[in-house]
Amino acid sequence: MRTILQAAFALAVATGTAFAQEYPSKPIRMVVAFPPGGPVDIIARLITPRMSEALGQPIVVENKTGASGNLAAAQVAKSAADGYTILAHSSAYAVNPSLFADPGYDAQKDFIPVAVVASQPNLILVNAEFPARSLAELLQMARAQKLAFASPSSGTTPHLTAENLFRVRAKVDITHVPFRGAGPAVAALLGGQPPIGSLAGSAPLPHIKSGKLRALAVSSGKRLASLPNVPTLGELGYSGMEDYTWVGLFLPAATPADIAQKLNDAVLRAVQSPDIRERLDGLAFEPTAAPLRETADYVKSELVKWAKVVRDSGAKAE
Repeated sequence: MRTILQAAFALAVATGTAFAQEYPSKPIRMVVAFPPGGPVDIIARLITPRMSEALGQPIVVENKTGASGNLAAAQVAKSAADGYTILAHSSAYAVNPSLFADPGYDAQKDFIPVAVVASQPNLILVNAEFPARSLAELLQMARAQKLAFASPSSGTTPHLTAENLFRVRAKVDITHVPFRGAGPAVAALLGGQPPIGSLAGSAPLPHIKSGKLRALAVSSGKRLASLPNVPTLGELGYSGMEDYTWVGLFLPAATPADIAQKLNDAVLRAVQSPDIRERLDGLAFEPTAAPLRETADYVKSELVKWAKVVRDSGAKAE
């Protein structure tokens, strides 16, 4: 009897191990927290084919928008912790816990950060018909008349970069107009309603190059190769404003560590391929994917950074 039980136990262990090694054995769903056309959607659709190659299963991208990404985050937080549902979110993931009384998730307890895939700085820009041709001219106009600026949504880093620049650093009151993603915000900016915007680089970049939008400043440490004539905020006298919109992937907190590792490996492999790096560069993205521990530490530091900006600027969810 003991021999039979031992054999059964050994079979169960072997079977369990086989099942664990099978991940993934079916398609994976990636829930994108913002609409098509913005940084999160762009990066998700760029890397998923390469991740699929590495994992041997398709990854289906699904846009779940609303509440500055909070709806998608809350949904994925409650999903099965089996690696088959991934959250793709922006740096708003680190802003929303301070901006919203109840974002619907606990950023430090409900998720495992898999990778911060890529990042890009934010741009202060205007419709080409708007008279201000520099940041100084824009701020001068704001002191004399009522102006408004578009952002992808409340809680995004473009929103907070603008609030920090306008309210805290320049002491001007420019009304925030949030949209449901970068795509809709760019469309509004192209129509001049409102004529000012704060956006991450990828969505407005083609319109800047075509001359329909004009970039006045960028929140990076150095000028962008794709926009060499656009000064940094540091150059314009606003030191310490090196702000980035990043795109991160997250799993429900109880997901097994080996699954998180496998997905992290797939992301690292994807962003290291020369063609993906070339595409990222063309979209003004910098690949930033790192190992799991380094990723977790970075996300924690972002939670601290943006909580301070929310406090200092008095930014509100709208």
